[in-house]
Amino acid sequence: MIGEDLLKASEILKRGELVAIPTETVYGLAANALDPSAVAKIYDAKERPSFNPLIVHVASIKEAKKYVKEFPEIAEQIAKAFWPGSISLLLPKHSIIPDLTTAGLPNVVIRVPNHPLTLELLKSLDFPLAAPSANLSNTVSPTTAEHVQLGLGSKIEYIIDGGKSAIGLESTILAIEQDKLVILREGGVSREDILAKTGIKVGVNFSNKIQSPGNLKKHYSTSKPLYIVQDINKYIDSNPNGRYSALLFEEKKVLCKSHILSKTYSMSEIANNLFDYMRRADNDNSDCILIEPIKEIGIGRAIADRIVRAASKI
Repeated sequence: MIGEDLLKASEILKRGELVAIPTETVYGLAANALDPSAVAKIYDAKERPSFNPLIVHVASIKEAKKYVKEFPEIAEQIAKAFWPGSISLLLPKHSIIPDLTTAGLPNVVIRVPNHPLTLELLKSLDFPLAAPSANLSNTVSPTTAEHVQLGLGSKIEYIIDGGKSAIGLESTILAIEQDKLVILREGGVSREDILAKTGIKVGVNFSNKIQSPGNLKKHYSTSKPLYIVQDINKYIDSNPNGRYSALLFEEKKVLCKSHILSKTYSMSEIANNLFDYMRRADNDNSDCILIEPIKEIGIGRAIADRIVRAASKI
């Protein structure tokens, strides 16, 4: 069922069941983060590997501090600048957070989401919510309640309809290493945004070691193949026998059906439309989807990350 009844959603969550929640990034599949049996239902519904940790959502910085062993000054700076918002922080977890929520890892990824309905819901609960994206594991993330219904509707009791996600990409995940911030996953806030707002320069740590969500090589995948090509028309000229669908970052003529993510190469518009238009291309009559590399500037790095993982064959 889809609706806006927060009391109903709260009652379902208190029973240890699942509810899909809207956030400014993507829709999340939520359960009581302190209840291992409820968290297990997230993994089961998503068919998510148990080694892939979950993000914990709370209503405020004060609430976040209840679930971590320490909240360093640099974390405080980031939280005050960006929460509620699409930055998540990797911090040493308090023992109250079950190992299943963090996939057995000693740290928890935590954030305050920026959506009025979900913030109101969180304030009404006496527990935080574990909430990865509300879709089957490794498929395209949902940015509307209808996307959730199509993917997981038979597995969850209630979907809170909060409209289309404002950003459309998952949160940026930051860790603190040797008193410095590093990005573990590119997301809705770019390193340039962080520098401009806080004066803090952020490094990167894209290791193969799973420390946080979004680190799997293959992720966000369409059901049909997605190919990253340098020039869509040249690719079609060289491979004329396929039925193609193109995802475009600006208006241009291509030799196949196209889905225009932005008319003017607006990075925020592309990010907001990416998952929705990937779904549209996945459902048209093409055999595969073509997309050119995006400019890796600002949030373009996060968009590129999603595209590369979606195109990965393994």
